[in-house]
Amino acid sequence: MEAFSILGITPDAGPAEIKRAYRRLAMAWHPDRNSHPEATERFKQIRAAYDWLLNRDESDETASEFADEAPEVPRAPDIRLDLEISLEEAAAGCRKTVVYTRGKPCATCAGSGEAGITRSRFCDACHGSGRIRNRKNGLESCPQCAGKGIFRERVCPDCSGSGRDEAEVNLVVTVPPAMLEGGELRLAGQGEPAVGELAAGDLFLSLHLRAHDLFELAGRNLMVTMPVSILRLLAGGSIAVPTLSGLETVELAAGDAAPRTVRLAGKGYPGGRDGQAGDLVLHLQPVAPRRLTARQRKLLQQAAAGLEDDLEEALPEIAAWRQRLASR
Repeated sequence: MEAFSILGITPDAGPAEIKRAYRRLAMAWHPDRNSHPEATERFKQIRAAYDWLLNRDESDETASEFADEAPEVPRAPDIRLDLEISLEEAAAGCRKTVVYTRGKPCATCAGSGEAGITRSRFCDACHGSGRIRNRKNGLESCPQCAGKGIFRERVCPDCSGSGRDEAEVNLVVTVPPAMLEGGELRLAGQGEPAVGELAAGDLFLSLHLRAHDLFELAGRNLMVTMPVSILRLLAGGSIAVPTLSGLETVELAAGDAAPRTVRLAGKGYPGGRDGQAGDLVLHLQPVAPRRLTARQRKLLQQAAAGLEDDLEEALPEIAAWRQRLASR
């Protein structure tokens, strides 16, 4: 049974063992992982052996059961890159040009890895004997060299037998709106190119958001800390607050001259396809004036005098203090 010999397993191997052997050898002889000139041919033998085992007589219960588990289509390696964009670009969606390198067939050997004078070398696994010892201490055909004991090589001098070179790629990528930090884009077939029976790999882009000078993203909520005059906090009125789409006017209620948090529902980071937009959370920090013009001082003095007219309501602490002084 040559198929068993190629996969390095015994004829009584079960489905799980056959599958493990195939995956192990397929990874080892993957032409894009193994630069040996015979890697492509060896990989074809491994695949053919595996396919034969899948298509054995259906009366064989083991084979029949295993045939239902079709192997994944072998693919060239994927490429993974980081993509950094601004918070505004991530919220609204954008188009970015990604520049990266990936393999291409070597021009000298047309991707075969073979060029120049043929030479021979011994198999490293069996040291040229063509046989190795199995777990039962018996001899079996070497799976690395298919029992030949030697490899005949014509190694391309320009690619060292890998059959590949590198090419720069400029790819325009569409980033959908509302993606979050760490989100991943998959671009099918944009990884390492197809070679032999291997389908092209994929390109994976991991999204990273640049730090923003105003906003901090917490989930889908946008946090903003902004200074506000204590007079505005006291009297209330309109303030302009930043959002991802520009400035927006917010009406403040009159209150204490103390730090205040205001939450604007749905004004934060947009929701995804099935999600809800976050909130804009304003942390207002009171700021007292440091320098006043003569006119500003006069206006404040007038305001202070006006408060004296209704001391019980406007400044109850001062009113109580004055009553204590008067009762002495």
